[in-house]
Amino acid sequence: MPELIPPTARLHPAWLEAHAEWGPGQHEDGFGLRPSDEVRSPAGFAAWLTRLASLSELAEGADGHRSLYRWIVEDDRVLGGIALRYGNDDYVRWAGHIGYGIRPSARRRGLASWALGRMLDEARSVGLDRALLVCAVDNLASASTIERRGGVLESISGSRFGPIRRYWIDL
Repeated sequence: MPELIPPTARLHPAWLEAHAEWGPGQHEDGFGLRPSDEVRSPAGFAAWLTRLASLSELAEGADGHRSLYRWIVEDDRVLGGIALRYGNDDYVRWAGHIGYGIRPSARRRGLASWALGRMLDEARSVGLDRALLVCAVDNLASASTIERRGGVLESISGSRFGPIRRYWIDL
């Protein structure tokens, strides 16, 4: 049975395995990974986890919003990540309140829908009335997940990474 847990150094090798499965880059939305994060060494990984934790503890994160990060884990295997970003800064308006990613070998099991449901509950608990979710136009699996959880398409627009779908979910 999967669970959502806070990021932990205990799962460093398991996280690296999931990251390697995705391939190079920072495309696993939900992990809060930046190009400047050095995650291979234990010290770099610990520094990254400290940064993630600080974003949820600060009154306002470094980017003008707070973020709550959770990993989707089953049997000490990192299957994905999900983030709740709350605030109303440019980043949240562009990337959405919730972002998630499921490693390729764990897809098509309903994990994204399950994790999104849990994070929508968390969004309610921090006082959001509705949540913005964004996905690439060609990411039909993510669009379907968002729609199953009540997402209503607001628009299709351009971004620096290509066309995106913008959805709102009433909480």
